Amino acid sequence: MLLTSQRVFVIHPVKDPKIPLADRLQQLVADQKRTWQQFADACDALQEVKTRTIDCGGFPVTLQLNPRRIVSTGAHLDEESLQSRKCFLCIENLPEEQRGILYRDNFLILCNPAPIFDRHFTVAHLRHLEQSIEAFPGIFLDLARELSPSYTVFYNGPRCGASAPDHMHFQICPARVLPIETMASNDSKRILSNEEEAVTVWTLANCGRQCIIIESRDSQETERALGRLLAALRTTLAVSDEPMINVLCSFTDERWRLIVFPRSKHRPDVYYRNGEDQVLVSPAAVDLGGLMVTPLEKDFASIDARLVESVYREVSLDAAVVERVLGAW
Repeated sequence: MLLTSQRVFVIHPVKDPKIPLADRLQQLVADQKRTWQQFADACDALQEVKTRTIDCGGFPVTLQLNPRRIVSTGAHLDEESLQSRKCFLCIENLPEEQRGILYRDNFLILCNPAPIFDRHFTVAHLRHLEQSIEAFPGIFLDLARELSPSYTVFYNGPRCGASAPDHMHFQICPARVLPIETMASNDSKRILSNEEEAVTVWTLANCGRQCIIIESRDSQETERALGRLLAALRTTLAVSDEPMINVLCSFTDERWRLIVFPRSKHRPDVYYRNGEDQVLVSPAAVDLGGLMVTPLEKDFASIDARLVESVYREVSLDAAVVERVLGAW
């Protein structure tokens, strides 16, 4: 379906961009609260979510009880289920009241109707293309730069957290709301892995899951470094598809920072248990960033540090494998 003017809140960038993209997002939220009741109700419900923070052996993880996230957390992502449902990111299937910011001619920035944050956006491609960060790394980096210092942009791979793995999209959240972002700036946690003229690569110690940090002042070098990491993961893991990753991207002090979580599996074993033994957690970038979303009250009440650490270990790539990946850089 063609994009109609009624669907577009504003076009960005325009020939004479006087309003920053971050301000446009705020305007979009205000407009959608006024004109789209479902979104207004979701924002009101977000004010009632419960949170509690757990100390997991030296690193913090915050649990968020958010019942509206059950649609995403409990999504059936097998091929048959995807084929039988309407894609909720395709223009023709969006709610009638939903509008967005047309970004770089090919993406529509939309308010997320089941938000985790008070400012939570989905950046969906206008066409129904498969999820792949390799196809649009420049857009990913541009978004982070244009939205700095207010926002972080993130990506969930098609087999590790994306609830629409068949439709290309990024997401946007407020900057520094995820504990891993603070940890990534802590020199006592950072372990230097590789330093080149334009790119520095780090890992983080004692954070309960494997993550790789890429920093650079040059956008092309940042793109190239991400491509090299994905190539090293493919070689090490002997896979041909996009390796399983979640990525956070920010831009601070004229420097891009990618926080990459290499994955070993989509969901932990506790997700598939029966009855009261089931724990409905489906880790994606936000969860691995240190904000674990739980749609069920029983899980919010029962999850402890031991379970969080177990889930992180289970879905993350093994430390020895990550070491081999970085050695193949």
